[in-house]
Amino acid sequence: MKTYSYLHIGEKIDRDAHVICRYRVTTDLPMEKAAEALAAEQSTGTWTGISTLDEDVFGNYGGKVIEIKGDEVAIAFPEEDFSIENGGIPQILSIVAGNLFGLDALHKVRLEDVEFPSGILKKYKGPKFGADGLRKILDRPEKPLVGTIVKPKIGLSPKDTAKYVYEAGSGGLTNSKDDETLVDQKFCPIEDRTKAIAESLDKLKEEGHRMVHAINVSTNGDRIIELAEDAQSWGASQIMVDVITCGFAAVQALAEDPKIKVPVHVHRTMHGAFTKDPLHGIAMLPITKLVRMCGGDALHVGTLGVGKMTGTVEGDHDSLEECLRKDIRFKNMMPVCSGGVYPGMIATMLKASGSNVQIQAGGGVAGHPGGVRKGAMGMCQAIDAAFKGIDASEYAKSHPELKTALDKWGIK
Repeated sequence: MKTYSYLHIGEKIDRDAHVICRYRVTTDLPMEKAAEALAAEQSTGTWTGISTLDEDVFGNYGGKVIEIKGDEVAIAFPEEDFSIENGGIPQILSIVAGNLFGLDALHKVRLEDVEFPSGILKKYKGPKFGADGLRKILDRPEKPLVGTIVKPKIGLSPKDTAKYVYEAGSGGLTNSKDDETLVDQKFCPIEDRTKAIAESLDKLKEEGHRMVHAINVSTNGDRIIELAEDAQSWGASQIMVDVITCGFAAVQALAEDPKIKVPVHVHRTMHGAFTKDPLHGIAMLPITKLVRMCGGDALHVGTLGVGKMTGTVEGDHDSLEECLRKDIRFKNMMPVCSGGVYPGMIATMLKASGSNVQIQAGGGVAGHPGGVRKGAMGMCQAIDAAFKGIDASEYAKSHPELKTALDKWGIK
């Protein structure tokens, strides 16, 4: 039986007719052999020669190893391999991040990046609102958005949750959100919670302050659209979905539903299961690209190395920059920095991120000795100081809420 080589290093290929993936590979094999095994498994090949593979099938649909640099391998998969109309992101992932993780020939392999041709990108609509749309809703054109996550994660009643949101907004925050573990538990039913929060937001608006709250609608695939539409009818100003647990298709369904008229906030809970190991799994960059394609308006990207969550500064930066890239067809996406955020780290974070971000603090607001409102004030004061280029310690001399926060948590 005839065998074919998947190696095309040095050959010219049409990059706009292929999905190009970059992998980091750990193996005892020569890298060329490992790369071929990867390209074969994810396209036309199998573990042995087969009678049903001919030159036309191989040439038209086989993956092509186009570059090897150290432990990094670039593979181009023909656009024809992808079923965009009916397969969508689930089928794309089956190719670019499928069985390859179980290949015995590879000790570890990590999908670092993926580039899509225009023929695939044009099938997706991207964000309805994006970062610019969120800023317009909140009438906040330049400063970073500043928000909170209602804490404790679970356990509060709808009334107490709404009170938290009101206090946070009264302290100046522009955003708040449910945590990833809260959807529709008995102690805090989603309908009651959404209606109560909407009343708080209306009260804040009457007092001259704009704020949005993301209601978590993460649920089963056959229910998520209905739940999101219900939440909107109950007064939700933003909806939230856990992309890894619900799937990219859930984000796309929510974003493209014509009845949904509010932004979609995307949480990345569970991403660490495959982003944490620098040699195995999937980097955050491909996830960010897929979320933006599917229509997420805001996405958590980490804290650029200064928060509580494990991550690389480089990886967080890649994700943040991808949210705001201007050289693709979609609207931008608001990068959300969260995970152990407190006022004393804001200057360091904004120096790394720039101002077009949403800073999200849970404990850094709720843990303030003066309560939620003063915690929100301390966060806003830290944002203002950093935005104006004033040292936080100096600014705190005339802003007691910030001083209390700095005294408690310090400066990082």
